[in-house]
Amino acid sequence: MTYLLVFLGGGLGAMFRHFINTVSGRMLGTAFPYHTFFINVSGSLVMGLIAGYFAFKGGSSQHVRLFLMTGILGGYTTFSAFSLDAALLYERGAVGLAALYVLGSVALAIAGLFAGLALIRAIT
Repeated sequence: MTYLLVFLGGGLGAMFRHFINTVSGRMLGTAFPYHTFFINVSGSLVMGLIAGYFAFKGGSSQHVRLFLMTGILGGYTTFSAFSLDAALLYERGAVGLAALYVLGSVALAIAGLFAGLALIRAIT
């Protein structure tokens, strides 16, 4: 059942992401990645709202959390999970580890993308 909830939520999140991509491209153009910027910021905001609500108010089942956080937000943006992980490290007092996680994730993700591009260029 949990996999089905994540699957359904992920589909909804991905559909909403596609909607934002399409609308922002038409309205704002494609010279700057407004769509990704908006999705990352809004997804992180919503993750904070949901995680905070569950942490401070409680009363939510694991199924609801999986559907909303892993499913919908996971399909919408994985940046929200990244942001939550960084915030949790910071909140636990592991400030240095949080900084390392943020800087390392961003730097290595971009490096990984460039490495993938270079590899494909080299073999094609």
